[in-house]
Amino acid sequence: MAKNEALWGGRFKTGAAQRLRDYTESVSFDWKLYRHDIAGSIAHAKMLGRIGVLNPRELADIIKGLGEIRDEIDAGKFKWSTECEDVHMNIEAELTRRYPAGAKLHTGRSRNDQVTTAMRLWLKDQILENQRAITAAQSALEIWAARDFGVVIPGYTHLQRAQPVLLAHHLLAYVEMLERDYERLADCAKRADVLPLGSGAIAGSTLPLDRQYVCKLLGFSRVSENSMDAVSDRDFVVEYNAACALLAVHLSRLAEDLILWSTAEFHFIRIGDAYTTGSSLMPQKKNPDIAELARGKSARVIGNLVASLTLLKGLPMTYNRDLQEDKEPLFDTADTVRATVRLCAAMLRHTKVKRAVCLAAARDPALLATDLADYLVRKGLPFRHAHHAVGAAVELAERLGKPLDRLTVKELQTIHKSFRADALRVFDLKRAFAQRNLPGAPGTKEILKQLARWKKSLGDLKSD
Repeated sequence: MAKNEALWGGRFKTGAAQRLRDYTESVSFDWKLYRHDIAGSIAHAKMLGRIGVLNPRELADIIKGLGEIRDEIDAGKFKWSTECEDVHMNIEAELTRRYPAGAKLHTGRSRNDQVTTAMRLWLKDQILENQRAITAAQSALEIWAARDFGVVIPGYTHLQRAQPVLLAHHLLAYVEMLERDYERLADCAKRADVLPLGSGAIAGSTLPLDRQYVCKLLGFSRVSENSMDAVSDRDFVVEYNAACALLAVHLSRLAEDLILWSTAEFHFIRIGDAYTTGSSLMPQKKNPDIAELARGKSARVIGNLVASLTLLKGLPMTYNRDLQEDKEPLFDTADTVRATVRLCAAMLRHTKVKRAVCLAAARDPALLATDLADYLVRKGLPFRHAHHAVGAAVELAERLGKPLDRLTVKELQTIHKSFRADALRVFDLKRAFAQRNLPGAPGTKEILKQLARWKKSLGDLKSD
């Protein structure tokens, strides 16, 4: 059989129109599955040998031929043909051209179960790469948090100064987010770890295929239980795209903080020159382009999730050619997220803090207004009354044109008699952090505990 002869063309009198071939080919993008397709084919061939469909010589020829083709693709020497539509038919056609036994390889399988097997193998590898990249980003955040442990910054709500926090606490918030992303990907891997091969086109096979043997050879944890579901299921693709979309959103939020902090208005940090760019017109500019692109690329990852959901929503059972469209969004998401996480990790390792600027911002006494309300609560006031009293104190300070911590005790007592001389001790930042030691709070002791926990945890992950 010639390489450009359709492997499904037996019942057709004429070949496909060139326009149809150009429109339906997928090898221009699904070639990425070649290593996993070949791995699946070798396992399938071994199983066919085990049940007597292939004799030892035929099995040896098929394994040898697939190895040759894999090596040629690795070396960039393999000639892909759009006439053969996809990666799977390209490899099979070339194998059969070299070794006649290749014509037996497709016994007991369909492209339907072959394709999704390769995709699941590929996705399991991608998830491991993603998780390694996430761990590197978490490590960069943890190292930065430990290095600048004592730095205090304003915490923000509504992008308005709210309460003081340690910079380390802020950075560790992203470590927590990324940990959930890591766990979501691990959960996604569990559902990708199912072997569909042996499901055929829709209804399995009348041959005595040994699916458990193939499952073991390919490292899957179990075989699929329903042949119709197995060939049409793309839940694992949607779930991966969803996990990556959340990861991209978390990276986008981190990027937004870095962008804000690097502005002249904040001036909290300086991103290394290697991870910024200049302006073609304004010589003074230093733009946080990597962070901006990380923020922007989240849009395409979210779009890929929407595309995969929309693709599936109207499909009847079982396989439909529409499912060919699952791959480009999947591949794009994997490539985009992998590159973004790695670059963000590198950028974080080359970001420096402007300690004095951060401290000056964090010394704003208004950040401790809630602590002043807590002071009144300790004096016996209901919190709502204390909140109202401190709000009045803030208004008084603004009216008098002085910071909140410069109000005198006498002035405070015009608002509420519970204010005493010790009220002004509330505005000691060191004391304020010493009191914030509830689990999860940004107190000094708690942050040290969290840093130690993450250092140990991330160290364990690196050693896996």
